[in-house]
Amino acid sequence: MTQLDSAQRQIDQFLDYIAVERGLARNTLDAYQSDLEAAGKFFADRSGGPASPNGGWSWDQLDRESLADYFSDMEERGYSEATRARKIASLRTCVKFLSDEGVLNSSVVDAVRAPKGGKRLPKALSIEEMGQLLDSLLRETSPAGLRDRAMLELTYGAGLRVSELVGLDVQHVDISYGQVKAFGKGRKERIIPLHDNAAAAIDAYLIHGRPKIEGERSGNALFLNNRGGRLTRQGFWLVLRNAGMRAGIERHLTPHTLRHSFATHLLRGGASLRHVQELLGHASISTTQVYTHLTTEHRRRQYDDAHPRAKEPELSA
Repeated sequence: MTQLDSAQRQIDQFLDYIAVERGLARNTLDAYQSDLEAAGKFFADRSGGPASPNGGWSWDQLDRESLADYFSDMEERGYSEATRARKIASLRTCVKFLSDEGVLNSSVVDAVRAPKGGKRLPKALSIEEMGQLLDSLLRETSPAGLRDRAMLELTYGAGLRVSELVGLDVQHVDISYGQVKAFGKGRKERIIPLHDNAAAAIDAYLIHGRPKIEGERSGNALFLNNRGGRLTRQGFWLVLRNAGMRAGIERHLTPHTLRHSFATHLLRGGASLRHVQELLGHASISTTQVYTHLTTEHRRRQYDDAHPRAKEPELSA
């Protein structure tokens, strides 16, 4: 039995179970199936397995880190709280069934919880850690190494979602003007400036890297895998994971880590919340307000630096 068969068979067993035990309507079972297959594909992509649904991955490999990434991905995609709650409820019911069947450790069940009302600020890398990550690829001269450095510089330099990054075509990057054209949710277009380091890394890849790995399947795709096709989301997961290990960064890294680091570092540097909203491609400022306390910290520092009575207090006699 292949891993694909195993993962799908486990979902089918669960669906058979709840159909009998709960007598659910067909449309409810279809919703469960859709939610679980989407979750399974995410976990498979994250593990670096084949691109086919659940390929190279089975449910007994599910762990807390994978779950945390999945919850973060749902928030990043802009799912409403109600949609996230439904998807998590589907996942929790299935995970509990698999735990009862001895497929999963019961501790994983406890990690599948309904979303809370408020959003937590995602964990960002420090500026020093971000420098370590990028510098780990500084001396790379192979086509894949040039590609990897360009991807990391671009993701952090422009705050791109991983889907936006791997969806870029060559013509979407303008080195001379220092900007990238990204396509977010609903193919909504936004123009993001590129700093010189990111532009230089992309330029080096386009001149010395991409021509050596492009092939018949390349088309206009900007970032290519080693077979000449468009690099996938799971391909970038692996690039980031390997770069983190190389840089000696022990914390868990996801593509969202770079995007959140981008926003955090801009806000701490003095950028406005509205400007960061536009750069991230958030449709509503409420989505960006997860970072509000960073702008509050910045205003406080500015106040302390500027107000004459905010200096050292005078001691009374």
